[in-house]
Amino acid sequence: MRQDGFRAEETEIDTSRPHPARIYDYLLGGKDNYEVDQRAADELVAAAPEARIGVRANRAFLQRAVRFVVSSGVRQILDIGTGLPTPPNVHETAREVAPDVRVAYVDNDPIVKAHADALLGREGGTSVVLSDLRDPRAIVDHPDVRRVIDFDEPVALVLVAILHFLTDAEKPGQIVATLRDALPAGSFLVLSHATGDFADRAAARAVYNRATATLNLRSHAEVERFFDGFELIEPGLAQAPFWRPDTEPPARSAEIGFYGGVARKTG
Repeated sequence: MRQDGFRAEETEIDTSRPHPARIYDYLLGGKDNYEVDQRAADELVAAAPEARIGVRANRAFLQRAVRFVVSSGVRQILDIGTGLPTPPNVHETAREVAPDVRVAYVDNDPIVKAHADALLGREGGTSVVLSDLRDPRAIVDHPDVRRVIDFDEPVALVLVAILHFLTDAEKPGQIVATLRDALPAGSFLVLSHATGDFADRAAARAVYNRATATLNLRSHAEVERFFDGFELIEPGLAQAPFWRPDTEPPARSAEIGFYGGVARKTG
């Protein structure tokens, strides 16, 4: 997602400053980034060596969570703030469990949409939508979302590593509530969020603040409030590597500054 406060219709791509999606891509080992992003990412890792394993642990959480919700019977996923495509993508992970899963990807960064369009051009049961999380009703009502997502049937709403780029003034809790209210019973929320609960993140915040985003770290209690109206699945809101791990958590996991959780809407 484009995290600089600009709206989707402003399609000029700024390559003079680091961008969170491209920093994230570089830390995951991707190629869709520029030298300015690489320098910022290297600075981030120098200041916080756990940053690289943190973004990878967050990605692994996303994959486990997607497999969980699909195994629970969900066959449609609304992924908002998808970022640059990095295999395995959400639809690929989901279809390892059930090949009929439909996925609507939403992002408001034009470069993300361009890459996703190129990747998914031949994929059935997917759509790529240029829209902004700050306007959740526009997302829910977008025809290319509605083409893939039937809001009369359970949906997995994915908000992974995105809400921490919204300030409190942008009312992220209200945004999540609007999206929640559009979902029927039996839907799921998959959410992860950066935190400063386990280490000093001042250096990380400084890197992002010089980029096209601000990093808004939140505590466990603050992140948990995003799940209001949902019922958290065990083990609740946990550090990303410790949410239903399927392998041995990586070294320095106790320092990883991401919370992750999955919850079901029961009514």
